[in-house]
Amino acid sequence: MAKVIASSLRKGNVVDVDGRLYVVLTAQNFHPGKGTPVTQVDMRRISDGTKVSERWKTTEQVERAHVEDAKFTYLYADGEGVHFMNPETYDQVVMDPETIGDAQAYLQESMEVMLSIHEGNAIAIDLPRHVTLEVVETEPVVKGQTASSSYKPAMLSNGVRSSVPPHITAGTRIVVLTEDGSYVERAKD
Repeated sequence: MAKVIASSLRKGNVVDVDGRLYVVLTAQNFHPGKGTPVTQVDMRRISDGTKVSERWKTTEQVERAHVEDAKFTYLYADGEGVHFMNPETYDQVVMDPETIGDAQAYLQESMEVMLSIHEGNAIAIDLPRHVTLEVVETEPVVKGQTASSSYKPAMLSNGVRSSVPPHITAGTRIVVLTEDGSYVERAKD
């Protein structure tokens, strides 16, 4: 374990608070005009998935757990969990779907992801920034609608809802951010 200042915490970091491990979901630093700067951290307890919010002074010391980040390839999901394989050693790791959370919708066959491993257990996942998906259904274009800032709702092939520009139709492949499912561009393939 290493001590770090609270303001250096980032999404995906693993911290030890009172002997329990938490993965950081969001970390924001607040610098009010008066008073002490603080870091607001939303975390998920690894043992049971409970979400917790914590506020520390930005200079306060926090225990950061030793975690190895390694590249893994997504294989499949079943009743046991979500299966990944290390492409170098062929070791397989099973993650609990609750630990992965909303990110599971963006997993695609043979996708390379970064897994955080702590004492042999996968405790956090980092997806590629962008993923290509197909628009399954969307509303037709409304005549006279300006294309500048209006977006329309669309259902993607992974079951996630997103907003797309009016020129995008069902069957079009698009690139979306895995962070929030927002439209980036039309796929180049």
